Amino acid sequence: MSPLREAVLLEMRLRGLSEKTQESYVHACEELARYYWRPLETLVCAQVQAFLDHLITVRKLSWSTINVYFSALRFLYGQILKWPANDFSIPPRGRSGKRPGVLSRNEVKRLIEAPLNLKHRTLLSMTYGSGLRVSEVVKVQAVDVDRGRMMLKVSGKGHKERYTLLAEHTLLLLGEHWRRSRPQSHFFFGHDKSLPMATATAQSIYNQAVKRSGVRRVGGIHTLRHCFASHALEDGRDIFSIKRWMGHSAIATTGGYLHVVPGIGRKVLSPLDAPQDEA
Repeated sequence: MSPLREAVLLEMRLRGLSEKTQESYVHACEELARYYWRPLETLVCAQVQAFLDHLITVRKLSWSTINVYFSALRFLYGQILKWPANDFSIPPRGRSGKRPGVLSRNEVKRLIEAPLNLKHRTLLSMTYGSGLRVSEVVKVQAVDVDRGRMMLKVSGKGHKERYTLLAEHTLLLLGEHWRRSRPQSHFFFGHDKSLPMATATAQSIYNQAVKRSGVRRVGGIHTLRHCFASHALEDGRDIFSIKRWMGHSAIATTGGYLHVVPGIGRKVLSPLDAPQDEA
């Protein structure tokens, strides 16, 4: 292992970056090295930018994938190699401005009820009812459930813990799922009950539910998280509470859902427990 690779891995571990992030950053650096077949510390800013331009214009990677490369190379050259900001810069690449897809409450209800498998219905219910990322919902355990406050402890990105809402609908499904399946640790397990379900499996469950329910497709399983935020705003929840429940680092991220006009505030409930609209 090269000294530079060791330095990158050490710094990422010290910063508490997730294993997935570490793998993504290392992969991005390896791709850059293979592009030029030269040591990364010998490159100049123009070469790094040319590589990124290749990813955008030739390989036509998605924004989310490009953003990983941007972040990884900023980390390498800014944090590890300590290049001055005026010597190394990458223009920020913002999102297209396209609003995340949002389903109506009735559509969400149909989607959640579509799977025949109880575990699958419970997973979709919790994803929407608590506004979770797919990587978060598969890690939920019994100790994370606070029945008294109807809250759910979440192990989020960067090992940051937070509390979000727990829907009564989800709690009832969790109880039934527990009695039937007796999970060993995680509520949503794969073939091995001692390990959490793979995120790809959770995405597949969502895809099958969309197909079975006949609901229009507006995105992947993250759509349920978008719906949680948008419906909570419709119910008059304040944006700072939603930011906290969603685990956003910046209020600007939560502000992306402000295209929904908030209603009159009332008792705080998960959107899953709020009255359903008509089809």
